[in-house]
Amino acid sequence: MVDELAPNVLSWASAVDEAAAAQAVALARLPFIHPHLALMPDAHAGKGSAVGTVIPTVDAVIPAAVGVDIGCGMVAARTRYGRDDLGRIDLAVLRDRVERAIPLSPGNYNKSVHHGHTRARVSELENRAEADGVDLSHSPRWREQLGSLGGGNHFIELCLDESGAVWCFLHSGSRGVGNKIAQKHIAIAREQCRHARVRLADTDHAYLREGTAEFRQYLTELRWAQRFARLNRDEMMDRFLGQLGRLFGDDDAGETERVNWHHNYTEQVEIEGATVWLTRKGAIDATEGRMGCIPGSMGTRSYIVRGRGNPSALFSAPHGAGRRMSRTQAKKRFTAADLDEAMRGIVYRPGDAWVDEIPAAYKDIDQVMEDARDLVDIVHTLRQVMNLKGT
Repeated sequence: MVDELAPNVLSWASAVDEAAAAQAVALARLPFIHPHLALMPDAHAGKGSAVGTVIPTVDAVIPAAVGVDIGCGMVAARTRYGRDDLGRIDLAVLRDRVERAIPLSPGNYNKSVHHGHTRARVSELENRAEADGVDLSHSPRWREQLGSLGGGNHFIELCLDESGAVWCFLHSGSRGVGNKIAQKHIAIAREQCRHARVRLADTDHAYLREGTAEFRQYLTELRWAQRFARLNRDEMMDRFLGQLGRLFGDDDAGETERVNWHHNYTEQVEIEGATVWLTRKGAIDATEGRMGCIPGSMGTRSYIVRGRGNPSALFSAPHGAGRRMSRTQAKKRFTAADLDEAMRGIVYRPGDAWVDEIPAAYKDIDQVMEDARDLVDIVHTLRQVMNLKGT
């Protein structure tokens, strides 16, 4: 299902809040949008532009649209274990071990770079930063950030698919270092537009023009942050799988499949005969055959999907359930007891800190997937049995 909200705004959401629709229409008025904006089924109002917007731009990139969590995304890994195997372990023990292995909350980092696989990833990033001239002076502890989760809607889950196979699943991005990179270039874009006397509907529409030194430096540092985010997810996944395997008394968890991709990023592609910078702000690559992850909210189902390559949707698909109320609204409306009821049968860490992540604060993931039926095919349906979140 697709609706035309404006001449150059197409929407796949069965319900779009007025604020998100207004943000999309305002953004679409920028002169370098081509051929149109696409709103995903999980679209909701965000900062400057709606989360769940796919933004094709010619000769320009909007740093605030890419966002401050550059490269945020999902990773899922299928293991050798099945439903019956879980009866041999205590999931609360697994939860506790994973909490010790992976720093969970904002500002919580590793005390040192101690794992061999962590050192290898840090070395890759160090070499890339040096070779490309990436300025990391704003983040002296970026190495300790690798392998840490963060807060908000970032999570770690143990899941079962429709066949009973056990999956490890998590959501995170480029942590504090990515935020610093983004904030620096958002400020530069605003100053450039101000200096050029560009009139914008929102200062978060400020852009960098291709061909300038500022554009080149942003793309260089953005790509570094995207790589950090991907390696961060791989690092945490390796630790998660290691804890799971050791709890079973195995050397590893027998990983058989891994899917890892961003949903906050930009890349250069060809669309309708034009070379564009395609920014996915809360959307996944759904080119034909591309595997991806679409998580539900805390306590609901998630999906491993395969892209269908829908050109009208700019080869994209939703990145999750999408919020239907703000965190402040959710905290006023729901209690820890409400969350506990919603999480019945799932091992998690109860408390007030996660009330704003209650499933009722999000869109119905089943409706989101129905809206996305011409964007992706469902390959696996995952049901949570353990959930971890940062505060």
